[in-house]
Amino acid sequence: MTTSRIEPPQDWPTTEGLAIAVQDGLRASVDLADSGPAPGSAGRFTGVDVAYDDERDVVVAAAVTLDARDLSVIEEATAVGRVAFPYVPGLLAFRELPTVLAALDRLRSSPDLVVCDGYGRAHPRRFGLASHLGVLSGLPTIGVAKNPFVFRHDTPGPTRGDSSALLDGEEEVGRVLRTQDGVKPVFVSVGHRVGLDSACAHTLGLARAYRLPETTRRADSLCRRALLSV
Repeated sequence: MTTSRIEPPQDWPTTEGLAIAVQDGLRASVDLADSGPAPGSAGRFTGVDVAYDDERDVVVAAAVTLDARDLSVIEEATAVGRVAFPYVPGLLAFRELPTVLAALDRLRSSPDLVVCDGYGRAHPRRFGLASHLGVLSGLPTIGVAKNPFVFRHDTPGPTRGDSSALLDGEEEVGRVLRTQDGVKPVFVSVGHRVGLDSACAHTLGLARAYRLPETTRRADSLCRRALLSV
C-alpha cells in the first residue's frame, strides 16, 4: 500500500451548499438502464469501503475484486487520503470519493460491477455514494447499506430472498432484502447502470454465507487493516 496521501481536486466542494449543488447538477447523469452485468454471469465484482482516523485527518479506501463465480479474491488495492469534507448526513460521498476513486484506479483491471457500502437512489436527493461513484467512473454500481436512511418500509419475510419496497412517499427508491434466513435485512439501491431487480440478484449472489455481500466484507476488512499501517 502506498503511503502518499491523496488530496481532493482543487474544485472539490468545501461547503454543504456547494456539495448539494453538485449532487443536483450530476443527478441527471445517472443511467437507470440495466446495462451492467446480468445476474449470475461471470465477471469481476469489486467492493469498496473506507475507514477513518479523524484525529489524523486520514481516510483509507479499499477496493477488493472478486470472481463472481466462486467469490475468490482476484486483486485488491488501497489508497490513503485526506478527509475531504466535514461529516454531513447525505453528503458522505464528498468525504470519501477522491480516495475511493484512487483505490479503484490502482486495480489492474476495470471492475464489471462495483458494490458500495452505502446508498445510491435511496437518498433524499437520489444521489448517494453509489450513484456519485458510478457517474464519475462510468462503472455499473449498486449500494448495499446496513441501515435505512430516512425512508419507510414493511418488514420483509424471514427467508433468504424475501424483500419489501423502500419507499419515499409512493416512490420505490430501493429494496429491503433478506440475504440470510432470520438475519436482519440489508438495504439495496440502484447506483448507476444497474436496475433494482438486478441489484438485488447481485446482492444475493454475493451474500452466499453472510448477511453482507462478500465484496463489502472483504473491503471493510482490508481498509481497517490498512488504516493500522498508515
